[in-house]
Amino acid sequence: MTRSATFLLECMLRAGMCDVVTVEPATGGVAALAGIATRRDAPSVFVKAFADAPADDVFVVEAEGLAALRELGGVATPEVILADRELLVLSVLRPRPRSETFWEQFAYMLARLHLSTTHPRFGWHRDNWLGRRRQINTWDDDGFAFFAQHRLLRWLGQPRVEAALERGDRAALERLCHRLPDLLPDRPACLTHGDLWAQNVLATPDGHPALIDPAVSYMWAEVDLAHVWSTSPPPEAQRFFEVYAELTSLDSDWRTRMPIVQLRQHLAVLAQFDDDWGAGDQVRATLAPFRTRT
Repeated sequence: MTRSATFLLECMLRAGMCDVVTVEPATGGVAALAGIATRRDAPSVFVKAFADAPADDVFVVEAEGLAALRELGGVATPEVILADRELLVLSVLRPRPRSETFWEQFAYMLARLHLSTTHPRFGWHRDNWLGRRRQINTWDDDGFAFFAQHRLLRWLGQPRVEAALERGDRAALERLCHRLPDLLPDRPACLTHGDLWAQNVLATPDGHPALIDPAVSYMWAEVDLAHVWSTSPPPEAQRFFEVYAELTSLDSDWRTRMPIVQLRQHLAVLAQFDDDWGAGDQVRATLAPFRTRT
């Protein structure tokens, strides 16, 4: 086995899962080590751990987020088999099928989540995690203030962000935050997945959409939409956007807002990874109209 697979196996044995035969590394994740564990006396499971966990509550709050999506929003999620300070063990999901029908089903699932879980305040009852960084979820009655303070400006001061952005970019971000009520519609809070890039959309054993790796909070629904929109969804996903827009009565200008809403995720990526997959360029391009002209 690889070093990462051996590490995952050791974590499972320490957790008392002594029937594991082997662990094969899984692809797709970028923050934690992950694999599929074959067990002698039970079905295979998905296992995830950090070589150096950022905190003791990472997997406990992730399991809580999965439960919230399932119980409050009717979203299909993997079964949580074990969640402790060191390890997360889940039932195995399937890769998503390459079909428009699947993405249409996903549109119905996400619209139901967003429309059925509206909330009077923005935030969550505890902080959780976005990758290896804590997501601040302090309650706020004002969605614009919450988004500005806890989803955008909170990344200023992070070493990689400071290195990637010039002083003018940082000032432009502050101007954009001040203008958020003019740039974005005033929407209610609802339960959001919070880290909904395309890799976190999988399928149940019977082929229906299922979600993994949440960073839940009550926030604008468009934080989820923007993440799907901005992370290279496959061609068959076009049907998803059409159906979701119809179900949620999105206005015709929603696409123009996506770069601003997705700033929070680009900044999070920029803060955490040496290879930012173009996030820095996206941030600078979105901030360009808000720089002071001389």
